[in-house]
Amino acid sequence: MRARFVVAKVAGSLATLAFVLVVNFFLFRVVNDDPTASMFRGRNMSADQIQQRREQFDLTGSRLEQFIAYVGQTLRGNLGDSFLSNRPVTTEIREAIWPTVALVGTSTVFAMVIGITLGIYAGWRRRSKFDVASTSFSMFTYSVPDFWLGMLLLAFFSVSLGWFPTGGFEDAGSTATGLTALLDQAHHMVLPALTLTLAYIGEYMIVMRSSILDTVGEDYLQLARAKGLRDADVRKRHAVPNALLPVVSLTALNFGFILSGAIAVESIFSWPGLGQATLEAIRGPDFPMLQGLFLLFSASLIVANLAVDLLYGFLDPRVAGR
Repeated sequence: MRARFVVAKVAGSLATLAFVLVVNFFLFRVVNDDPTASMFRGRNMSADQIQQRREQFDLTGSRLEQFIAYVGQTLRGNLGDSFLSNRPVTTEIREAIWPTVALVGTSTVFAMVIGITLGIYAGWRRRSKFDVASTSFSMFTYSVPDFWLGMLLLAFFSVSLGWFPTGGFEDAGSTATGLTALLDQAHHMVLPALTLTLAYIGEYMIVMRSSILDTVGEDYLQLARAKGLRDADVRKRHAVPNALLPVVSLTALNFGFILSGAIAVESIFSWPGLGQATLEAIRGPDFPMLQGLFLLFSASLIVANLAVDLLYGFLDPRVAGR
């Protein structure tokens, strides 16, 4: 892979991140010129107390002065303090990242494995009963809203059968540690993870099936069969590796969305992740928290896009101009 190609992609990503940083600052100022005024409206606070709040949250001075201070703080890893908790935004985000990564990351991995496997066999056996059944199932789960699917699973498995907790990350008041704590958290994660897995399977299956169909009629597959290779070997050694490139891109981009969480699903199952934190910040409104989350989500997606571009350049040298 050419160094020039890598440098160009990294520079483009940094420029995009800088643009996001600018938009992130001015967007919330356009929405509300004085966030403290709306945040503390209706509370018995004097003008001096509100001014102290403005100084605490660095909302004094001109827009340019605020922007320079904001950029400097962000580069130092300081995203300000939450309006709601008065705690650093970085601390709030750090505490919410693990539940989201555990939930959405696990769901993405399961959906990827199941969806790709279904897509391979459905595309290889086009118009078979398996193809029709798996495609119909994937299209159904892909089209169903994840929050509706989550409520159905919650009503059936938690409320009716009582097999799983109705929400939360672990049992209330639990003091368990080690393996016991992990098992408790895994028990709470089953239903939200199942919801997201079912919601994500469709796109992997459809993309993989389409990619397999594009390779089925290629000459190199006919040549492999002519050499006496079994059908399973032709599929495994030749068809699947060449059909995986679009799925690799989809997988990398989806991992970029992991940190954004799943607001609806986390809300339904009271999962204390970044999606739930986003919902609470919107209700606040908690502008520093929203700024921090927006920057985190954007940065994760930019990094994922960069990874896709570099991976494409590695897998297909023509992209990198090699």
